[in-house]
Amino acid sequence: MNNHAGHHGSHAGHGSHAGHAGHAGHGGHAGHGGAQPGGLSVSADGYTLVLDSTILTAGVQPVTFRVIGPDGRPVTEYVAEHEKELHFIAVRRDTAGFQHVHPVRDEHGTWSTELTLEPGDWRFFTDIHPVGHDGTLTLGIDAAVAGAYAPQPLPEATGTARIDAYTVALKGELVAGEASELTLTVSRDGRPVTDLEPYLAAYGHLVALRVGDLGYLHVHPEGEPGDGVTAPGPAISFMAVAPTAGTYRLFLDFQHEGVVRTAEFTVRTTTPTPAHDDHNAHGDHHAHHGHDGHHGHH
Repeated sequence: MNNHAGHHGSHAGHGSHAGHAGHAGHGGHAGHGGAQPGGLSVSADGYTLVLDSTILTAGVQPVTFRVIGPDGRPVTEYVAEHEKELHFIAVRRDTAGFQHVHPVRDEHGTWSTELTLEPGDWRFFTDIHPVGHDGTLTLGIDAAVAGAYAPQPLPEATGTARIDAYTVALKGELVAGEASELTLTVSRDGRPVTDLEPYLAAYGHLVALRVGDLGYLHVHPEGEPGDGVTAPGPAISFMAVAPTAGTYRLFLDFQHEGVVRTAEFTVRTTTPTPAHDDHNAHGDHHAHHGHDGHHGHH
């Protein structure tokens, strides 16, 4: 699936974003503790995502849609974010089939793209910054693909993803309610990749989705190509905020030798460190051992 998704992204001439996810959805500019995932609503701040059809056929399929603005008309003016006016993410509800493409817009505000779809329930996201809106927002909508649906179990949590001859190692932890650094290191055939190519103004793009509702998380890239500090691999770093405890799916898009590939991870949050206040820390400590800790050892 990784290879296919990566190939599709390359075929589309785009393929990915994800540092962009750092600016997506409500709360993207709020304090880390209050950041909420985007993409849970089909309509936000007066903007609504409308698909021409929410029932689709399996295979490589055209998808057309519009974003309706507060004036009731399709939005035709956008602020480009990470080199694109709109980032479109498709994923099946079981988190299989991830694709990140960049549709083409006509002068009337209709967007068109192609997706490779298998039977099942899908979630589509549009990451946008309409002109006149004070920031970016992520809208999400469900679509159904007819056919025999074989949902896949959630992949096990692991710190390593393999795609073609590449291995991507994940270091760092997602901490509920706090910002944390995630570093992904790319190697090929056991050798570090030190010539990653800039892709949509970054060396890598990370999309993070919360398992259970596919909430679209806030991920900020650390550095950018040409800043005199950020190296073109093998390590790519991001700041991520997990708004709640739980399990998350991470999708890293990176480009090397002209091809975009997608590495996937399943990550579970860790418990935040106790507060510095002695009383609160003691209370948290007591609660952990007196109640939560009892269940945590099962």
